[in-house]
Amino acid sequence: MQNLWDDAKASECKTDLEMRVYTSNLLGQSDALVLHGGGNTSVKSIVEGEEILYVKGSGWDLVSIKAEGFAPVKMATLLDMAKMKNLSDTDMVSGQKKAMIDATAPNPSVEAILHALIPFKVVDHTHADAIVTISNSKKGQTLIAELFPRFLIVPYVMPGFILAQKIYEMTEQSL
Repeated sequence: MQNLWDDAKASECKTDLEMRVYTSNLLGQSDALVLHGGGNTSVKSIVEGEEILYVKGSGWDLVSIKAEGFAPVKMATLLDMAKMKNLSDTDMVSGQKKAMIDATAPNPSVEAILHALIPFKVVDHTHADAIVTISNSKKGQTLIAELFPRFLIVPYVMPGFILAQKIYEMTEQSL
């Protein structure tokens, strides 16, 4: 795999969101990392004293996403949603939309709550061919656990709130 990073282009990024756009575009250029249209990226940033999650908006591709393709959502609302016992997809989408600081931005990814739960500033959610090949093999779970001992291995569940809820349950002690 070719390293596409360009120090000069990266140094032009003046904000967290500009850097997230740049790195998202880099990820999106590799079919081995991101299936066309798939994957999500995000960055957590402080805007006017409030923590905001900029998460890829629905309908955008990583290879061509621009700043306006990221949905800015209040982290506090997303974290509160993660603690709920039940939440329909419709209510989740509605709640995320209400928590946006720019009503004209695209709908946040259905994985926005999951991105909020992950305790890192930047989150890349891809479907890398190499990892999928290993995980989908007969001994996939064992091999992934051996190769990546610090990874959280989650049995398949539906994307969206159900997945976020599962991650919340699995990481509740560490949050």
